[in-house]
Formats: sequence, C-alpha cells, structure tokens
Amino acid sequence: MRKPVLFLMLIAFVFSCDTEPEKPALPPNTYQVNISTKGVYNGLRAHLNIMNARKQEVPIDTAMVVNEAATFSGKIEGAAIRLLTVNGVKGNLQFVLEPGVTNIEVYKDSIQYSKVEGSKNSEMHSLYKSEYRKLTDEITSTRKALAESRKNNDTLGYGQLYKKMTELNKDLELYPYDFVEAHPDSDFSLLLLETKLVGQNQNLEKIKSNMASLTDVINRNPSNQNVGRKVQAFIVQKEAQANLDVGKIAPNFSAPDTNGKTIALNDIKGKATIIDFWASWCGPCRRENPNVVKVYKKYHDKGLEIISVSLDKPNQQARWIQAIEKDNLTWHHVSNLKYFNDPVARMYNIRSIPATFILDEDGRIVAKKLRGKALEDQIASMLN
Repeated sequence: MRKPVLFLMLIAFVFSCDTEPEKPALPPNTYQVNISTKGVYNGLRAHLNIMNARKQEVPIDTAMVVNEAATFSGKIEGAAIRLLTVNGVKGNLQFVLEPGVTNIEVYKDSIQYSKVEGSKNSEMHSLYKSEYRKLTDEITSTRKALAESRKNNDTLGYGQLYKKMTELNKDLELYPYDFVEAHPDSDFSLLLLETKLVGQNQNLEKIKSNMASLTDVINRNPSNQNVGRKVQAFIVQKEAQANLDVGKIAPNFSAPDTNGKTIALNDIKGKATIIDFWASWCGPCRRENPNVVKVYKKYHDKGLEIISVSLDKPNQQARWIQAIEKDNLTWHHVSNLKYFNDPVARMYNIRSIPATFILDEDGRIVAKKLRGKALEDQIASMLN
C-alpha cells in the first residue's frame, strides 16, 4: 500500500509545482494598469490623462518605465475613459479604466493601436475602435479615388464617388450613436455617449435617444448615475438654448423691480421689445447704455419697450439703483441680485454681458446680441 500512496503524493506535488499561486484580488474600487513598453528607455514616464472640456489632456497619474514596463494603480468607482501617453512616443491611446486589472501592450510606433486586455468594457472599446477604423480607412481610400477621378476628368466616376463620400461621412458622424443603440447594455456605450458632449455639432435627438436606451446601464452603479446626470444636464441645457433661437417665442419670466414689485415680460411687451442683460459693475454695459437710451427715446412712442435684467451681486441693490439713475435708464428694470445665478439669466443661458434679445410684437425672437448701430437699425426696421 505504501507505493501507491507515495505515487499519488508525487503526482500531487508535481501538479502543485506547475500551478501558479493565485494572485490576491484587488481591493474594491481599485485599478491596476500594467503596461509593457518595448523599445521605450528606462526612466521615461508614462501618464494616465483625462480630457477636459477644452479638449486638453490633463495628467492624473504618472509611472516610470523600468525594464520596458510600468504600472499604475489607484482608486476609481466605475468605468471611465482615459488616455495613455508615454514620453518619447507620439500620440495617445484611449482606453477604459475601471476597477480591476488592465494589461496594455504599447506599440511604440502606433500607440493608438496598442493591445488592451482586461474587462468586457475594454473588449467593447476595442470593437468600437476597430469598426471606426474600417470606416475611416474606407473614407481615406474613397478620397484618393475621388482625387484621381478629378485628375482624369472622369465626370461620371467623380459624381459617384462624391455621393459615396457624402454617405460615408454621414455614417462616420452617426457611428458613435449607432454603436450605443446596438449595445445598450454596455457601460462603454454610456462612456462613449459622454464623449459626444464635448465639441460642436452634437446631434441632440440622437443623444436623447441613446439616453433612453441606456436607462438600465445608468442605474447600474453610482459612477454610471453620475455620468447619466451629466448627460441629462447637457440635454436640458441644449434644449433651453434651442428655445432661444431666432424665430422662437421668448420664454416668459418675472422678477422683482427696484421696489420689490414683480414684473413679468408678458405684461410689458410692446410692438418691439428689448431684453437687456447688464450690471452696474459691467464696464461694456455702462458704455453701451447711452446708445440704448438714444434708441429708447427715439422709438418708445412708436411702441418700443425695454426690460433690463441686472446681474448685480447680492447686497448691491443700492449700486444697481444708483447706476440706473446715473445712466438715465427710464424703462423697466428687474433683478434677483444673484449675479450669473440669476434665474432669468440662467433661463436665457447668459454667459457674458451685455446681451440683448429683440422681440417682435408677438414675443418672437427676431435678433440677438445687437449693440450700437446694429441695435438701432433693427428697431428702426421694426417700427419705422
């Protein structure tokens, strides 16, 4: 009986030697990013960056390259898109950073194509980039063919290629939104949608549609809920801006005048109405006031009304009233004395002053941001 027992013990020993010990799990909400950097000199640094609202990369973590490798570690509550850069390597790599271990094989000559292994979100991100690259490659080849057809005076071929190019550019513009719609159960889809809030020419209807499809993902964890609130706030802001486009009815508002009496826009509108956002502390506003006074005196009897909304600060009521009297502003004045947090200013998305909205007799916005002669010419065209 001794030999079989010894044989079994030997087998168990051999197998135990071939099996690597399990690595301890990371603490909750902890990330570890292991990067291999073949060809990168020791002592150079790698960086994890975020992209701010100005599309500028801001480092949030740094690690030194030692023996062609580096490791980042830290805390993070949920998935987030980050950028990896390495000193001496051109470009960056966008990837999903989240709790757990992520391994990145950095391709020194083309970092944007580096290999990322980790979670399902990383796989989804890789899928997205792969399909996006196919579209951009097709656009590049079509652009070359378009140039060749122009060079050869191939009118028919040029027309066909131009149509194809137009369709491909449209597909590229809509691809992020289409990807979200096709993968509504992925955290990465929510992160992708968040990236569409930066820049210009956002498709508001697509963003709203994507948000509706991502309800379950948004409610999955606190981190996703924060992103969801950010996207929803963006939607609200954009819809408010759309309500202020030329041709739209100006939103009604009410606010206290210098005596504390509430005045509403709808109660004072004339054949032409100027909504004038200003403040006693605003130099450009005060320099523009004489022109507004001149326009008011010239056209008030013909139906011009003005309501000025002051963005004066708390405890500056006396200064506000003094400025009205000093500048001879003899029309309607209101203010909540809350600076740029004034509810009316926020309703009208006021980011800087002076700012004007010109309304017709139906309360429809016909022009915005007019000053000087342009303001007078607009009122003249409405009342003369």
